[in-house]
Amino acid sequence: MKRIKVFAIDIDGTITENGGGMVYLPAIESLRYLERLGYKIIYVSGRSSVEAYILAVFSGTTKIAVGENGGAVTLSPQEHILLADKEKCLKGYDILKQNIEGAKIKPTFHRLTEVVLLRTFDIAEGQKILNEHHLDLQLSDSRYAFHINERGIDKARGLKKVLDILNVAPAETVAIGDSQTDIPLFDLCGYSIALNHAEENVKARARYVVSGKEGEGLIDAIEYIALNYFGEISSIDISASN
Repeated sequence: MKRIKVFAIDIDGTITENGGGMVYLPAIESLRYLERLGYKIIYVSGRSSVEAYILAVFSGTTKIAVGENGGAVTLSPQEHILLADKEKCLKGYDILKQNIEGAKIKPTFHRLTEVVLLRTFDIAEGQKILNEHHLDLQLSDSRYAFHINERGIDKARGLKKVLDILNVAPAETVAIGDSQTDIPLFDLCGYSIALNHAEENVKARARYVVSGKEGEGLIDAIEYIALNYFGEISSIDISASN
C-alpha cells in the first residue's frame, strides 16, 4: 500500500456549510494540522482557481489550486496553467441562450477557461442542444452552478497536472468531495471519500462514505483516513487540533 502524500479537497459543500459559501472553520483547522504533519492539501473546485488559491493562502495550506472543474491551475497570484479554451465555451453559451430562455451567466469570479451558468434550466436539455450543434463541450452540475467546459476537462485532469508538478502518484492521493464533478477525482485517486449528503450515484463511486455532511463530514473523512491508513499517527485524534 502506497503512503498517502496528498489530499485533494472539494470546496463547496465539503469545506463550506449552509449552501452559502461559509467555511466550516474546524475543518480548516484539521487541514492545517495535516499540512503541519507534512501532507499536501490541494483544493480542487468548480470555483475559479484564484478563489481556491486565496482559500489556500488564508487557510495556511499548500499554495497550489485547481479550479474551473480542472480547466485552470493556479501556482501563484500571477501564474496560471490553462488546460482549456474559454472561447469555445462562450460559443456554447451563445447557442444555449438562443435556445433556452433560462440560460444565464452566474455572477462569479472571473473565469479563465469556462463559462458558469445559473442552475435555472434542464441540464440534460442543454447538453442535447450542445451535441446537436456538434460542439465538443460538456455541461456539469457542481450543485453551486452549471458549468460549460471543453469535453475532457474535469477535476481529475487538473489534479493530475498538479500531481505531476509535485511528483506524486494518484495512488498516493485522497479525494474528498460531494458532487457529480468529484466523481473523476474518485476514479483517479487511490483513496476516495464522499460526504453523506452527496447524491447516491456519487456515493457509489467513492471508496468510503462518511456519516457527516457539509463541513463536519470533511472532519469525519480526515479522521477515517487517520485511523485506517496513517500508521504513524493512528493513535492521534486529529480533531484535537480544533
